[in-house]
Amino acid sequence: MDGVSTIARTAMRAPAPLAVMALIFWLSAQPDLDSGLGVWDMILRKLAHAAVFGSLALLWWWALSPSTRRPAAVAAAVSVAYAIVDEYHQTYVEGRSGSAVDVVIDASGVIVAALFVKRYAGWRRTRAGRATNVHTSPSRTRSSNAETS
Repeated sequence: MDGVSTIARTAMRAPAPLAVMALIFWLSAQPDLDSGLGVWDMILRKLAHAAVFGSLALLWWWALSPSTRRPAAVAAAVSVAYAIVDEYHQTYVEGRSGSAVDVVIDASGVIVAALFVKRYAGWRRTRAGRATNVHTSPSRTRSSNAETS
């Protein structure tokens, strides 16, 4: 991707989280998604809420990374805002209702994703630091080896 501007790189990545948002909107527009599994249906649906909104946050982080100084924070804000919009949207769908509890569940998925990103970014910095220290250590350069010989 050399020679591609950061804005262009973000624009090329943006369709992925936008597609997830479209899928969420479509699923929220369905009047009844009950699988008939009783309590398991509710548990699985709530886990799916957290997983989908966590995935949305990860995709926004990935899409915004080239052009934003704090992509994790922006991704989390966009994802939680969309969770609120999604629940509001459900209040207009027959057989559905918006729920503040669902927003909290969605936000928990976003928080888990943000913690993952923070851990991943820390790991990358540590790894990059180790690589830098190994290659730039004065004892490893030719000139310092020549001076000690």
